[in-house]
Amino acid sequence: MQSWSHKPWIREVTIAIMLKAVILIGGPQKGTRFRPLSFEVPKPLFPVAGVPMIQHHIEACAQVPGMQEILLIGFYQPDEPLTRFLEAAQQEFNLPVRYLQEFAPLGTGGGLYHFRDQILAGGPEAFFVLNADVCSDFPLSAMLAAHRHQPHPFLLLGTTANRTQSLNYGCIVENPQTHEVLHYVEKPSTFVSDIINCGIYLFSPEALKPLGDVFQRNQQNGRLCLPLGEDSSVLWRGAGTIRLEQDVFSALAGQGQIYVHLNDGIWSQIKSAGSALYASRLYLGQYQFTHPERLAKHSPGGPRIRGNVYIHPTAKVAPSAVLGPNVSIGEGVTVGEGVRLRESIVLHGATLQEHTCVLHSIVGWGSTVGRWARVEGTPNDPNPNDPRAHMDSESLFKDGKLLPAITILGMASQGTQGREKPPQVIGCRVRIPAEVLILNSIVLPHKELSRSFTNQIIL
Repeated sequence: MQSWSHKPWIREVTIAIMLKAVILIGGPQKGTRFRPLSFEVPKPLFPVAGVPMIQHHIEACAQVPGMQEILLIGFYQPDEPLTRFLEAAQQEFNLPVRYLQEFAPLGTGGGLYHFRDQILAGGPEAFFVLNADVCSDFPLSAMLAAHRHQPHPFLLLGTTANRTQSLNYGCIVENPQTHEVLHYVEKPSTFVSDIINCGIYLFSPEALKPLGDVFQRNQQNGRLCLPLGEDSSVLWRGAGTIRLEQDVFSALAGQGQIYVHLNDGIWSQIKSAGSALYASRLYLGQYQFTHPERLAKHSPGGPRIRGNVYIHPTAKVAPSAVLGPNVSIGEGVTVGEGVRLRESIVLHGATLQEHTCVLHSIVGWGSTVGRWARVEGTPNDPNPNDPRAHMDSESLFKDGKLLPAITILGMASQGTQGREKPPQVIGCRVRIPAEVLILNSIVLPHKELSRSFTNQIIL
């Protein structure tokens, strides 16, 4: 009798399907809304819910069966923090995790085309592409199943937004029966659709051909400009710059190549300190199902835990402290007796002395908040009565004045106007004296305050 293992179709089933993932991490000229938090560490390594921002991406990719390699593409210099993170990630997830550095900012699609040989090495069936500055439950297995059921070059993850907020994102018009993308507009001036682009994709290898067409077209346009005296180096960078959203998605919509997979799970952009705090809340909530071991538990003789709280194992927290909900405490943090923490991130090496109160805040690296001081920000949460609502993008200023609802300590004054409202942020190595109130203020790093501040920009 013939063994099952000798049947050809059985052998085909046992052949492993190979996948890859690409995480687009950008570079230092981006993320100005994230300052000063990005001064100390590249934005993709900023801790959100206790781990670096892109670790959430890598964890999700590593759980997909057949994942062979994860590539990070950006134009950060490969400094010590990034190198250490890559080494630790490879060990933890037992996967190659490599960084490919662009020679210049190449847009959301230029790096994919520039490193196409590395992406396609080994013949992957498909590859995921994820923007680093998004928070999500990453339904990658569901996207892969949808792709295998109906293979096409491009599959976009989409979610819904209300009519007003949809104008801040890439908008997708789909065929509701087939889910083909019929029309795509990046940040339209008028309402187009309530389905928005999440910045998470699954591409077939043939998806790189349209990127090559854009590259060739850019080169041709550059050559036409040469007689006008254009600088050739500028033209080369222009040829390599490819915008997935405008150059590819908008151009190919309605041609049977782009489809959307709708998801009703968690999703948010992480563009500023305020959205980082909101993303931390979302991830802490997910930990109940994905990483319950990361959530602190209330125990006799320990601090009082309310809701979802992450405490790094090296942190020292006094038993009389009250933490939560939605608090993340980093490496080497000291939390004194009677401290109250709520809706906040405390970064490594910070010290909160006895009886301080920190609400809706991010306390920067190595900062100190004195005894009986109060540091408070004003939350900028999505409308709880609107299930389609996302984080608003509102100006920090109105009529040249700082809005009273804004609370930032440690943020650079440049690059903030017209941006989203962050919470209270204490920049790295800021010292807050005892018995003062810091409310709705912006303070740059390395400042030692001597009194209370409300609605102030402290340079």
